[in-house]
Amino acid sequence: MAAATKLYKKYCIVLRQMQQHRAIASSSASASLKSRNELFNQEQRRQRDAIGRVEKIEVRYLGLPEDVTLVMNNQISTPYNCAQHLSEGHCKRSALALIDGSVPWDMHRPLQESCTLQLLNFNVTEPHVVNKAFWRTCSFMLGAALQRSFKDEANLQLHSFPGPNIKSGSFVHDIVLGAQNWVPTKAEMRAISAEMVKLAAQDLKIERLEVDQELAKEMFKDSHYKSEQLPSIAQQNQSRVTLYRLGEHIDISRGPMVASTRFLGKCTISAAHKIANEGSSDAYYRLQGVALPTGFSLNHFAYGLLEQRSQKLNSARLPNEPFEEQQQMQLS
Repeated sequence: MAAATKLYKKYCIVLRQMQQHRAIASSSASASLKSRNELFNQEQRRQRDAIGRVEKIEVRYLGLPEDVTLVMNNQISTPYNCAQHLSEGHCKRSALALIDGSVPWDMHRPLQESCTLQLLNFNVTEPHVVNKAFWRTCSFMLGAALQRSFKDEANLQLHSFPGPNIKSGSFVHDIVLGAQNWVPTKAEMRAISAEMVKLAAQDLKIERLEVDQELAKEMFKDSHYKSEQLPSIAQQNQSRVTLYRLGEHIDISRGPMVASTRFLGKCTISAAHKIANEGSSDAYYRLQGVALPTGFSLNHFAYGLLEQRSQKLNSARLPNEPFEEQQQMQLS
């Protein structure tokens, strides 16, 4: 009886230690996320305050119901602000902007000079540009969904997401987990898909912010893989790094992305491929999915074919390959 009591006490001690470790890990992750968002907010305010004297620019809107010239504020007004001058419908439908007929531009990114402006939705004659931004946004959202889905003890680390290739049939997010034999169940995959749908229902604005390399290092100092990638990314952009945020989730991407999470319609996270072991206990995994923009629908059979196609391992550069800028950036 004494031996059983001693064994029980030892079990209770171990259990308390595990609970304390989990609490510390959870607290650390929460503090890191809070710090990253505080730094994002501070830099956002600093850039706004640094504008000084407001200059006017002319934005020539080209589109329905008619072409019109808008007088806007340089470095402050965004394509979304221009849409507000047109109609509520323009605000709701416009996923991306096109500047001077050739430059894709985020809806919430301030305009930098007089220009022509087209507002793109998913029904435009040439949808490739907006579809590419949508695919990129899906990868970004998947990172947020994964952080919401995994418990702290899984030791999830977001690695990166390859540039969008619509012809591949899937959007991608690469991660590292503290398990080398993870084989997700159908229920787990459905749960991640459900998190994507929840993000869409929240209609979260997707914000863009360009920062210097040193600030980016401070923001991602607790992320081993992001810290490794930052020098190469900054080198290609005059020591600047482009960040995106939805809710509290912040990641690195050159963009552009669509204006809000609400543009995500039907979505399935369809596959999780193990890529390689990382050290003695971790492993790289590639999560893949397929989605349709809001308002688009396919019959069950046709969508099922897209789901099947999206399960095939995406051929984009793998996360365990040396990180270096190529024509198709890993973090794009």
